[in-house]
Amino acid sequence: MKKVILLALAMLSFSLPSFANQEDILTLDWIDLIPQNERNQFDSYGMPAADHSGGAMEQSKVGSVRQELNGSKVKIPGFVIPLEGDANMVTEFLLVPYFGACIHVPPPPPNQIIYVKFPKGAPIQQLWDVIYLVGTLKTETVSHELAETGYVIEGIAIEEYDDY
Repeated sequence: MKKVILLALAMLSFSLPSFANQEDILTLDWIDLIPQNERNQFDSYGMPAADHSGGAMEQSKVGSVRQELNGSKVKIPGFVIPLEGDANMVTEFLLVPYFGACIHVPPPPPNQIIYVKFPKGAPIQQLWDVIYLVGTLKTETVSHELAETGYVIEGIAIEEYDDY
């Protein structure tokens, strides 16, 4: 009987490694990057409510980041705007919530753009459609000629996007 229990425990431990040995990864949507008390300032695309007082070409700096997310392992979907790399691999890019953000003006506010450092490089062919990015999120501002970002991710994986 003792051997049966030990065998059952050994089998159980082999069937649970994905939960027992992995750090928890927090799956986020873009709205999750906006503090709860500021979400009413944004539309469903993560853009500030329309302001037609001029200056529409400039990035809105409305909204802050969620400091409690700093250091979290996260998974978030988005579109890639390549910044650094070569014809085969991208090592730094902006992750944005919708296609064309930062290319068409104005760019989203800083809390809706993530600067990604992906040292091992991401194959360029994986980056033309929406992807899931997995990595460590930091609440850190980066100023780039395209836009200011409110977050940085040290990327560790890119996964195929599934919308179910």
